[in-house]
Amino acid sequence: MRLNIFELSEKPAFFEKAVHYFWSCWGNEGNFIFYQDCMRHSMNAENLLPKFYILLDHEKIIASYALLTNDIISRQDLMPWFACLFVNKDHRKKGIAAELLRHGLQQAKLKGFDHLYLSSDLVGFYEKNGWKHIAEGYNVFGGEIKIYAKKII
Repeated sequence: MRLNIFELSEKPAFFEKAVHYFWSCWGNEGNFIFYQDCMRHSMNAENLLPKFYILLDHEKIIASYALLTNDIISRQDLMPWFACLFVNKDHRKKGIAAELLRHGLQQAKLKGFDHLYLSSDLVGFYEKNGWKHIAEGYNVFGGEIKIYAKKII
């Protein structure tokens, strides 16, 4: 399968579909406007961040990720953040998530960054893909979450 990964501002016709996709993967009934507003302000091509990426298969969004200035956790001194990685269940176990990680690293490098960070409670996946657990951070509710980094080469 050829992966067609696009930065959302390259595909403005997909804006509404993308907002619904990210929100359905990560949001809740009270924060649709959060995703819509954040993604609307990501559409300016002159801004380095935030950027939202979609993977299309025959005009259908099947996976996503974002590069953000923060991942709404305590470590505001680190950036950019790789976030919102999601692959539809019927497309998992095909290497798509690993390819999206590689794409994110490539995009961060093109934007001039030398490290990329992410936070996750997923065990093993990011380590298997070369990410290093560097610290613990805290979400806005006080919960602890692992922070990973990868040097961009």
